[in-house]
Amino acid sequence: RRVSQSAHTRAAAMVQTRAATKTAQQHKIHYEFGGPIGALGIIVGLPAVCYGLVVFCNANGCIRLNALEVPTLPEGMVLFSWEACAVFLGWIAFTTALHLILPGIRKEGIQLPDKSRLTYKLNGMRVLVVTLAVVGAGVHSGGLDLAWVHTNFLALLTAGVAFAYGLSLCLYLGSFVGSSKVLAKGGDSGNPVYDFFIGRELNPRIGLLDLKVFCELTPGLIGWVLLNLGFAQRQYQLTGAVSPAMGLVCAFQALYVVDALWFEPAILTTMDVTTDGFGFMLAFGDLVWVPFTYSLQARYILEHPKALGAWYLTLILAIKVSGYVVFRGSNLEKNWFRNDPADPRVKHLRYLPTARGTKLLISGWWGVARHINYLGDWLMAWAWCLPCGLDHTVPFFYVIYFGILLVHRDLRDGEACKEKYGADWDKYTKIVPYRLIPYLY
Repeated sequence: RRVSQSAHTRAAAMVQTRAATKTAQQHKIHYEFGGPIGALGIIVGLPAVCYGLVVFCNANGCIRLNALEVPTLPEGMVLFSWEACAVFLGWIAFTTALHLILPGIRKEGIQLPDKSRLTYKLNGMRVLVVTLAVVGAGVHSGGLDLAWVHTNFLALLTAGVAFAYGLSLCLYLGSFVGSSKVLAKGGDSGNPVYDFFIGRELNPRIGLLDLKVFCELTPGLIGWVLLNLGFAQRQYQLTGAVSPAMGLVCAFQALYVVDALWFEPAILTTMDVTTDGFGFMLAFGDLVWVPFTYSLQARYILEHPKALGAWYLTLILAIKVSGYVVFRGSNLEKNWFRNDPADPRVKHLRYLPTARGTKLLISGWWGVARHINYLGDWLMAWAWCLPCGLDHTVPFFYVIYFGILLVHRDLRDGEACKEKYGADWDKYTKIVPYRLIPYLY
């Protein structure tokens, strides 16, 4: 889910203060995700999918489409334990403490409707480095068995689900406290289920701790890396080695997290931060969906080891490199141009001036497709799944889900840009006709 990380900026006009939203009932409410019924389905369905990936594919077997036999859970794997709850809460507390204690850069976000700008503390990379140092020291000394996460994966998932529901409820109720909070336009519909899901308050904070940006970048992403490393350690304990497939998946996904944290300020211009409220959708996505579903490939390789040929591994590496070049190259180009169109690295690019005074790139990476960075992201998703081999469909869940998600994001962004740019957006789409995949879509 960079998810959380991959969407474009929306206009600041898409959010509004509590006072402004008092007139919302006078206008037709625009629902997304199927409205309240769809939101309820997602609130119930997302945890079910997380559990299903464990129930239908674990060390005792993996379901096949042509033989609907559900494997039993491995011996010793429990649904709930107080130990797992303590570990999950300890992890949240640990990362929160590091975020507050460690130094970080201060960056201003976009302008809010009241003309103010929030300042964000960004130090995710420092938190990652310190965490890896602490974990590495613990494993090396024998005081920490990171492989514990494998046996207790399901119980950790339950702890995460419970925490996400609890946090989402606190966020929803807290959005009604006080009179000067900035609410997300989409999250102030008046329907409790929908607003609980999408998030009422745009930037909930406890003191200087911005809850949304912190959850987007720190506990979930770094927790994902640790789950993968725990699976790798378990494989080493069982076989005396880490397989090439496990090594590739752990390296590829760690690179993805490092990239997100290295370019941490970019999160401040994404739809997640500028537009969406902080409710169940993002809270569950950040803290549960990302670490517990994105680590599926490493868990699968541990539980279903398979030898892969050199040519196959080379193909996977080529796909990863190609995807990363497209993803990072396009995002850098966009950021350079946004910060300074006269930058020597992008001043040669052609653009479409808009009535709003902004410029839409129509050459370079962004002349190829409107969301060419999404294509790079999707290619990298293939590189994560292919090391699992081709015996089962389940480990390809991520690439299937992510493809659907990217199409949906593109549609959401297109709708927002049409509202934002008007006729200029129509001109732009004629110049850059392809959405994600050149000549195909």
